[in-house]
Amino acid sequence: MRRLSDEQRSIRDMTRDFVRKESAPFAAEWDRTATVPLETVRRAGALGLFGVCVPAAWGGGGADFTSYVLATEELAYGDAGVCNMISATNAFGWKLRDHGTPQQKARYLRPVASGHEIACLLFTEPQAGSDAANQQTRAVRRGDRWVINGTKIFITSGRSASVAVLLAVTDPAAGKRGISAFLTRTDRPGYRVVRVEDKLGHRTNDTCQIALEDLEVPAEDMLGAPGQGLKIALAYLDSGRIGVAAQSVGVARAALDAALAHARERETFGKKLIEHQAIAFMLAEMATDVEVARQMCLHAAELKESGGRCIKEASMSKLFAAQMCERVCSAAIQVHGGYGFVADYPVEKYYRDARVFQIYDGTNEVQKILISRELVAGR
Repeated sequence: MRRLSDEQRSIRDMTRDFVRKESAPFAAEWDRTATVPLETVRRAGALGLFGVCVPAAWGGGGADFTSYVLATEELAYGDAGVCNMISATNAFGWKLRDHGTPQQKARYLRPVASGHEIACLLFTEPQAGSDAANQQTRAVRRGDRWVINGTKIFITSGRSASVAVLLAVTDPAAGKRGISAFLTRTDRPGYRVVRVEDKLGHRTNDTCQIALEDLEVPAEDMLGAPGQGLKIALAYLDSGRIGVAAQSVGVARAALDAALAHARERETFGKKLIEHQAIAFMLAEMATDVEVARQMCLHAAELKESGGRCIKEASMSKLFAAQMCERVCSAAIQVHGGYGFVADYPVEKYYRDARVFQIYDGTNEVQKILISRELVAGR
């Protein structure tokens, strides 16, 4: 893995400083009260963390993908739920950066990338999670507008976001090629938050079910050409999966640090926990796991930046990092003993936050399918 550039280190260190002051000290209370700390999220946006890879001309940081990955790890170290809101907003920006018209970029991308507005992605449906092509939401053209009806679920920032990109079927007879992408503001009539999910972890973001009820979108707010919606959505799966790997590394690193601090302080049988070989070996394995996952993540990010094929590496990175995170968080609870099972200590939160990494942006099972396909093809 190459050495980090000055810009990459600067973005990492800026994000780390923000997390230490603005996020990590308050994460436990936010989690207990299921508070979505929008002011903190917006302060992250003001630092440029909503549009890390968006050109400066459109309000973003103009940095590379590795910088985004480094920032994501730091944000997840502070709080996974907050990180996920910021990750979804960045993903919105990638799609507008590459497929938006100048007018769309002015109306939608610039306010998001410059940190003024939070964004969400309306892709997942009750029957269309891993099977992304099985969209049931319909868009019907009426004059100069599209009228959209359907249901979206598990939408990160579904209530907090001001803008969204959504998928809807515009040509039912065309199959996968009949799905189009649209931009919308969430305050338009027809966008309704049905419920905010009560979740195991990531309680600091609003994960929502959204009803689209005769939502009218101007024709000029179609993103890309008709029928390109699924292609636009799937084009960024590698980036998203590498991002989830970075989230996993951040949470696991936080759990490791908590376990190390406890092991250095807690005494049993006349010596510190860390002086017991059983605990020291456990910590050594945890630290090794975190570092391996980080290097896999950065390697995949470097391949992505270079324009090379990285399906296998992105999937391996997410698969390993997500599994590693749950394993490390479980071990952190073990190091804490009974204290690790109660909410007074942070490791039980890390364990709850870790579980979803094996589910979203493609389940572990989907990653194994993708990896095996690449192996069969000799790639």
